[in-house]
Amino acid sequence: MGEVREYLEFLKSPHLVVKVQEFFGIVYKDEATTATATNGIVKSPKKRQKANKSPSKEVPQKLPKQQEDDENSPAEEELRCRITNKFWYWLFVVGTELGDEIFYASFIPFWFWNIDGAVGRRMVMVWALVMYVGQGLKDIIRCPRPGHPVQRLQKKWALEYGLPSTHAMVSVAIPFSVLIYTLDRYQYSASVGLCISILWSTVICLSRIYLGMHSVLDIGAGLFLTGILMLPLIPLVDWADYYILSHKFSPVLLTIVSILLIAIYPRADRWTPTRGDTTLCLAVCVGIHIGAWINYQAGDMKVPTTEPPYPVIWPSHRLLGQILLRTVLGLCAIVATRAIAKSVSYAFICAVLGKSQDQIRRSEDTLQNRPKILVDLFYKYFTYFWIGFNTQYLLPNFFKLLGIGRPDFYTEI
Repeated sequence: MGEVREYLEFLKSPHLVVKVQEFFGIVYKDEATTATATNGIVKSPKKRQKANKSPSKEVPQKLPKQQEDDENSPAEEELRCRITNKFWYWLFVVGTELGDEIFYASFIPFWFWNIDGAVGRRMVMVWALVMYVGQGLKDIIRCPRPGHPVQRLQKKWALEYGLPSTHAMVSVAIPFSVLIYTLDRYQYSASVGLCISILWSTVICLSRIYLGMHSVLDIGAGLFLTGILMLPLIPLVDWADYYILSHKFSPVLLTIVSILLIAIYPRADRWTPTRGDTTLCLAVCVGIHIGAWINYQAGDMKVPTTEPPYPVIWPSHRLLGQILLRTVLGLCAIVATRAIAKSVSYAFICAVLGKSQDQIRRSEDTLQNRPKILVDLFYKYFTYFWIGFNTQYLLPNFFKLLGIGRPDFYTEI
């Protein structure tokens, strides 16, 4: 047990994060930072044991006292490093966005409007459940993000705890669920799909260490946990998809279950944005599945006439133009939906609580500020439910009215 604990501490070490940053071209201005990262602290447990047995009189350099606020708050700090390799910097800045809200809000609608709704529904449910477990564990474990001497190159999400990394979890959940659900559905090279999925996951995981937002242990825990979760989730979600489409009470059940999951979400020792982000994911999932349920009940989903796997049909110039038009119009509609739904729901819940909107916005984010927590959860659930619903139901039907609907090459079931 001692060796295991020592190895976990090694993976958790902020100095290991510094070594990864330096490998990709980040140079710390403070020589002491580099010195502490190379004086033996980041050696593997076996190497440290050998070092301890040697008669060296060298005393490891002591680190300055680390304050909890410095670890957990996104307070501004002076940049203590310089970036010498712009390629790695921009690759990881873009890569980390593959696990962020902007990516979800563009990739998920694009998939539904232009590729395959059946795979999309399954992918979204896997993503939402994986995010729920990962975000909840963050507030249960309460492991801080890397502290001194790591220089954080990103401040977003710094209020959240670090372990497990939900970016790492999403980096597995999205590409590998797509890979698994399409392998038997379409005719394409499995090795190519696997390489793309691994590359996708690797870029996101390395980006979180490079930006100083996660330790190697955070990333490893996220990857391991997602692998374990997906073993039962993949077949369970595949089975549940048709049940949700066909059961007459699915919308009610989905809404009740999602609200219960938000209500029993683990309580942290301080306010973090994880509960609100989890509400967002669940609401998108519910909105998409209720939209699909309406399509199925209305008879708009065709029963398959041929057996998969289906050949991949590459778009013509005309279809490429329609894809571009659907994407631009659809994303504009999503932005409008978010703005309108947020404004309406925020005003409504504030009126119900008898609070002014300015009062709620200006109040502190604390666990004791229950009105603000309720407002935050309500408007996010309402807003992102409609984003999910419009993505699956309203906008595809609008595209059909305009004559630019996605061709029904294959079934959506």
